[in-house]
Amino acid sequence: MSSQIPAQPASAKALLPLALFLALFLGTGIYFQSEGVEYAFYQLPSPVAILPAIALGILLSKQAFEERIATFVAGVGDSNIVTMCMIYLLAGAFSTVAEATGGVDAMVALGLGIIPASFLLPGLFIIAGVISTAMGTSMGTLAALAPVALGIGEATDISLPLLAGVLVSGAMFGDNLSIISDTTIAATRTQGCSMRDKFKANLKIAIPAAVITLIWLISYDTSNAPLNIPEANLWLCIPYFAIIVLAVMGLNVFAVLGLGIVLAAAFGMVAVDYEWVKFSQDIYDGFSSMQEIFLLSLLIGGLSGLIRQQGGLAFLAKAVEAVTSRISKHKQRSSAFGVAGLTSLTNLCVANNTVSILLAGEVSSRLAKKGNLAARQSASLLDIFACVVQGALPYGAQALLMGASFGISPLSVSIHTGYCFILGAVALAIIIWRRPLEDRVPEQTEAVT
Repeated sequence: MSSQIPAQPASAKALLPLALFLALFLGTGIYFQSEGVEYAFYQLPSPVAILPAIALGILLSKQAFEERIATFVAGVGDSNIVTMCMIYLLAGAFSTVAEATGGVDAMVALGLGIIPASFLLPGLFIIAGVISTAMGTSMGTLAALAPVALGIGEATDISLPLLAGVLVSGAMFGDNLSIISDTTIAATRTQGCSMRDKFKANLKIAIPAAVITLIWLISYDTSNAPLNIPEANLWLCIPYFAIIVLAVMGLNVFAVLGLGIVLAAAFGMVAVDYEWVKFSQDIYDGFSSMQEIFLLSLLIGGLSGLIRQQGGLAFLAKAVEAVTSRISKHKQRSSAFGVAGLTSLTNLCVANNTVSILLAGEVSSRLAKKGNLAARQSASLLDIFACVVQGALPYGAQALLMGASFGISPLSVSIHTGYCFILGAVALAIIIWRRPLEDRVPEQTEAVT
C-alpha cells in the first residue's frame, strides 16, 4: 500500500492504536473464554474493535484535522485495499453459489468414493485439502465434513480428537493454497505478487509437509471403518476444478472468479433446476458472507495510513529487522524470519489468519524488499505461518468449531493438527538450510482493468 502523504520519522508512539486494537480484541476473547462462552474470540466483531484504535490514531496525529481525515480516507481507498475487497466479494459469491447448487456435496462424495477404508485418515486429509482448495475456506470445509467424520468416529474406535485434527489439518492445507481464499487474496495484494507465483512458492513448502503428514497418518490402521457415501451429482465438481486450473494458468483473478460463478450457476441450472432468482439471491448472500472481512480490510487500510504517516510502520520494520538480523546475518534469511515471526505473533493475538496477514502485510513487504526476498516468497511465508498458528490455536475458530461439533475439547483438537506443526517445521527448515533463498526478480502482478 502506498500513500501520497509524507510520513514522519520512525516512532514507537504511532503504534499505540494498533496495540489498542490488539488489546481490545485479545482481551475480550480471553474474558469470554474464561466465562466459557463459545467462540469467545469472535464475540467482539473485529470491525467494531478497531474503531477505538482509529479514533486514537486520529487523535495522535499532528496534522490539521482535515488532513488527518484525508490520511485515513487515503488509506481506506488505497488501490490494493479496494482490489482486495472486490476479490473478497467475488470469492464469497462463488462459494455460496457453488454450495447452493450442490457442489460441496459432490466434492465430498467424489472424495469418499475413491478412498479405501485402510486409507481413511490420509484420505480424509486429502478430501479436506481438495475441498478447502476449491472452496477457499477452511471453516466451510469443516462444516461440510464434520458430520461425515463424526459418523465414522462413532461407528469405529478411531479417536475423535484425531479425526477432528485430521480434518483441520486438511482444511488448513487447502485454505493455504486456494486462490480464492481470503488469506491468499490478502497475502498477494499486500506483497504485490500474482496468485500463480504465490501458489507455486507455497507448493514447494506445503507439498513436502503434506507428504510427511500422509506418511504419519498411514501408520494408523483403519481397515475396519465403514464409509457412507452421500448421493450427489459429480458433474457439479467441475466448476471447482475449473477455477483451480484457470488460476494456475495465470488468468486474471477477476476473470477466474467471474467464470467460476457463471459455471457453478450453469451446472446447477442443468443438474438441479437452479433458478435465476435464487442465483441472484445467492450472489448477494455471498457478498454478505464477506461483510466482516470487507469492512475490516477497509478500516485496517485507513488505520495503516495513519500509522504509516506517523512513522509507526517504519519503527516496526526497524525493530523486526534488528531482532532478525541477530538471528541470521544472511539478509534474505533474516527477512524471512521477520515475516514469519511477525505473522505468527500477530495471529497469536487476533486468532484470525486473514486479519494477521492484513496487519503484518505492509511491514512484511518492507522487510522483503530490504532483504532482497522475492514478493512471492514473502506472500507465501505470510500465508503459511498464519496457517500454522491458526490451525494450532485452541481458541481459533477451526478448533472451536470441531470441538463443538464433536463434543470434545478444542485443545484436544489443536494438539492433533499434525500438518500445521509439520508445515511450520518444514518452512523453518527451508528458511534455515536453503541457501540462498530465491533472489528477488520482476514478478507478475494481477492486472486490474
